[in-house]
Amino acid sequence: MAEVFDDETEQTISIQEYLKEVEEQELEADLVLGGDEGKECTYSKGYMKRQAIFSCLTCTPDGNAGVCTACSLSCHDGHEIVELWTKRNFRCDCGNSKFGDFICKLFSNKDVENANNSYNHNFKGSYCICNRPYPDPDVEEQVEMIQCCMCEDWFHEEHLGLSSIDEIPRDEEGEPLYEDFICPACSAICSFLIQYPSSIWAVGRHSAGKDSLLSELPENNSGSKESVKDNTQTDSCVLETSSSASITAENKPMFLSKNWRGALCRCEKCINNYKLKNISFLVDEEDSIAEYEKIAKQKREEKLQEQEGAELKLFDNLGHVEKIEILNGIADMKDEIRTFMESFDSSKPITSADIHQVFENLAKKRRRTE
Repeated sequence: MAEVFDDETEQTISIQEYLKEVEEQELEADLVLGGDEGKECTYSKGYMKRQAIFSCLTCTPDGNAGVCTACSLSCHDGHEIVELWTKRNFRCDCGNSKFGDFICKLFSNKDVENANNSYNHNFKGSYCICNRPYPDPDVEEQVEMIQCCMCEDWFHEEHLGLSSIDEIPRDEEGEPLYEDFICPACSAICSFLIQYPSSIWAVGRHSAGKDSLLSELPENNSGSKESVKDNTQTDSCVLETSSSASITAENKPMFLSKNWRGALCRCEKCINNYKLKNISFLVDEEDSIAEYEKIAKQKREEKLQEQEGAELKLFDNLGHVEKIEILNGIADMKDEIRTFMESFDSSKPITSADIHQVFENLAKKRRRTE
């Protein structure tokens, strides 16, 4: 009788898949960290407009403190860390009074407390109105969550108070059509947004915005719902031409289109209203995640260019013999990889044995030339 074994075969992927995955992971990390290499505590920079923040449940189990990238790596290595993605107007808490006798290794001279910091249940590792962790250990398949651009909490799509998640604006391939999302609780604070033209709303085939919010939008003087131009330096209030009727968006999530913030009125009356509601960040161009990621991409490109420049400088400082050896080594590597790829179906997985064979062939070639 044949014996049956549980084959613990090595997981393999094609080299194209591997390289693509590595590049995507590096880019994702750079976008979240905003180009921060995690070498210095950000405390000296004050309350940063936006930065990656982490909560250490080992040191602050009550979830009432957050630390920067560098401190999460240097001061809290091996601790139970909650990744919070990014937070606005936050200053690193590491080593302050909330940490007891624990002292920050990177910046020890800190105030007792950062009074302007804001904390929510995310710092305890809980999210959404269901107050569940992410990843959720009680769920086999993790459900995607989206972040409110106001309170910065994360929500499961099925907990947004919609009759169906199909109401969330998406394209034919299921990709989001909205740039920002405002949760039902925060929409009451931003009910004035409904007075703006329909161009600020992201609309999909079954969009809740189209069915419930856009139907309430006031028409302009010409009887059409035209787009609002950039109102960065407007002298008069854009909303004065809109309906003065009381409109509420309470308990209705909002899905905003790309560049919707540029349509917000910047008149003195509206600016004061933003301050009163403590939402002045909405008219700050650097507050949005899109702008944060744009800056992160720029820093990434600059870093890659600097690395390339440093490599070229190092190469130029080498002697003639060393340069020839390096160039020959690179040429041999390219030739061996090209030979391997030409003789191998690139759609098939590559095993560790294949990689070892490539380097063994290089070693043999090197020994023959010595």
